[in-house]
Amino acid sequence: MNEQQNVELVRQAYAAFANKDLEHVLMCVAPQVEWEIPAVPKLCFTGKRHGREQVAEYFRMNGELQDVREFSPKEFIAQGDKVVVLGHGAWTVRETGRDFESDWVHVFTLAGGQITAFREFLDVHVAVDAFQRFPLTEGTGAAPPAPH
Repeated sequence: MNEQQNVELVRQAYAAFANKDLEHVLMCVAPQVEWEIPAVPKLCFTGKRHGREQVAEYFRMNGELQDVREFSPKEFIAQGDKVVVLGHGAWTVRETGRDFESDWVHVFTLAGGQITAFREFLDVHVAVDAFQRFPLTEGTGAAPPAPH
């Protein structure tokens, strides 16, 4: 596939994700895909995954733990077998009710008309804070007082 075809495949995967069509997303990835989200302590859906089944599990856990308020791929950059996507996202953590948002970068590697590797970069600090029951008070390193 050429660079434009690679970008089109990545766009199709994003469109399927936006439409909550996980089956189509998974058909865009190779059976032995390498999938990496920044590892965040105590967040079970983060870290490295291998294969479609583990990627499906990632999407399931991600969807159970947080709601997507915004997910906007903004710029697509293709070179060779890579597609880099710059975007922005906003989420709400279901357990804590806290919101977080971050710009993100996704790096896709493609071969044979499928995504063979995916890597995400984003501000994990804001995610960690949102998932904590009692986020650290900014600048003090101490937890806020318990609610009355």
